[in-house]
Amino acid sequence: MKKVLLIGIGIVLLLNATCMVAFSNLHIGLIALLLLGGIFLFFGICWNKVLKWLKILFVICACLLLAFISTLLLYGHFDNVSHNEDVVVVLGSGIRGEQVTAGLKNRLDTAIQYCEKNPSAVIVVSGGQGPQEDITEALAMERYLLTQGIPQEKIIKEEQATSTYENFVYTKDLLDAYFDQPYTIAYITNNYHIYRAGAIAKKAGFEDATHCAAGTPWYSVIPSCVRECIGVLKLWIFGT
Repeated sequence: MKKVLLIGIGIVLLLNATCMVAFSNLHIGLIALLLLGGIFLFFGICWNKVLKWLKILFVICACLLLAFISTLLLYGHFDNVSHNEDVVVVLGSGIRGEQVTAGLKNRLDTAIQYCEKNPSAVIVVSGGQGPQEDITEALAMERYLLTQGIPQEKIIKEEQATSTYENFVYTKDLLDAYFDQPYTIAYITNNYHIYRAGAIAKKAGFEDATHCAAGTPWYSVIPSCVRECIGVLKLWIFGT
């Protein structure tokens, strides 16, 4: 039964990573998921031949990973926006050609819902152009918001960032020039990303940034969370 379970998990992870290539750009999360699926498959097939200490190490690591992912998702489940912020910052994510992906669309839809409760807020869309992207993420995000009836004058584009840290740093430069008085911000990203984004926002100078989480498409929860675990470890070790 144990072997069947491990083989089943391995196959599901490998299929998930393979299918995700059709919905998003190749990134470290998908590569890590392929590796993780291969590890589960290996232990499932070779369980009776694996050394005992290696089995124990595998089980411990699997439990730690599950706990890590669960903690990130739980943290991102609770919003703390007041709907009185001056700015709502939508963090960019990968696009397909010129089209926003489902996860990024969720962030933008959440921003629209936020602005229905706080119509005076300015929207910053932040994201540069990465591999497999024909335009900047910010431009794709702006286009989507315009199709949903958001006025052009309410949108500020930040088109240079290639990381979450740069999202906040470059956005702060734009907002410092835009406002002639202190301002407050709320940031929007997917639930699994809330913790790391908040920590990075503080490093970039947004001490009191609030957050509002967008949902994550079911098929991208695992690869996104695996990728995020790597990102959080990088943040803890290197500070960004």
